[in-house]
Amino acid sequence: MGKNYTLSDIVDELGGRIIGDNSTIISRVSSLQNASSGDICFINDAKYLKVLAASQASAFILRENDAELTSLPRIIVENPYAYFAKVSAFLNPPVKYLLGIAPTAVVDASSTVPDSCSVSALVAIGANVVLGENVFIGIGCVIENDVKIADNTRLEPNVTVKHHCNIGKNCHIFSGAVIGSDGFGYAEEAGRWLKIPQVGRVIIHDYVDIGANTTIDRGALDDTVIEEGVKIDNLIQIGHNCVIGAHTVIAGCTGIAGSAKIGKHCKIGGAAMILGHLDIADHVTISPGSMITRSLTTADTYTALMPFQTHKAWLNTAAKIRHLDDLSDKIKQLEKALALLKSNN
Repeated sequence: MGKNYTLSDIVDELGGRIIGDNSTIISRVSSLQNASSGDICFINDAKYLKVLAASQASAFILRENDAELTSLPRIIVENPYAYFAKVSAFLNPPVKYLLGIAPTAVVDASSTVPDSCSVSALVAIGANVVLGENVFIGIGCVIENDVKIADNTRLEPNVTVKHHCNIGKNCHIFSGAVIGSDGFGYAEEAGRWLKIPQVGRVIIHDYVDIGANTTIDRGALDDTVIEEGVKIDNLIQIGHNCVIGAHTVIAGCTGIAGSAKIGKHCKIGGAAMILGHLDIADHVTISPGSMITRSLTTADTYTALMPFQTHKAWLNTAAKIRHLDDLSDKIKQLEKALALLKSNN
């Protein structure tokens, strides 16, 4: 359990306007349905009025238009969802770890590790690695030679950062992520596959989050680049030479093939597939499960999937799809015959 705060404490730190008792004690964030005394919740839409009325929370975060939906203490802000995220971070600060290098960590003598860093047990750091101030390296991480990790970045346990990659400031990389593994590059010769050396890097800019077990491949020649503020979910594959534009968000199980270029402020739904060498414009939204097979040059929402059916119905639909060309030809013939009949009348 963390420290308790009053609504005044929260507003003094994060802004907003209080209606009601500003000395109300808050210790946790919660959903409306499961809230109890000491909890604070948010709503973005008046359609949750019934749930709000039944909630046992001590206070709420609301928009100005919803300020009178409850008589309980509330904080009025422009964006309750974003404010709720800030309150959650305020009430749940990161755990503080012991500074220094754990006795079981192995750090090459040529690497730079400031005193403000925390290097956990069983970490391996190769030659010529440079860590910035306040970097946290979790248990069992592997950082190969010539890697640079800037200030305030945090690696959760068992992250692997391959050689020559750069990670910016204030990044958060979760367990099992692999940064800079070889891209999938092979050339065929006489029926055999020859591996193409992957000599580029992965460059990660500031304020990037990378989810658990996500892999970002190093470039074949040019670098793979993840720009500022990108948020990447778990179990995502980003191929070699991709560029992910600033402040794009990518949901879990998405696959992005090599050399695709994703614009800024894009939203990519879970399990989407983006083929290689495509360009996606800024502010594009891709629906979950969509297969993107061509470049998207205009900002819009794109969906490429079939509604689910029972298997028997799907087989029937698939059979009809296979005959679309024949049906199209028949329709054209009928149109010609109809036009001929009209011309003879």
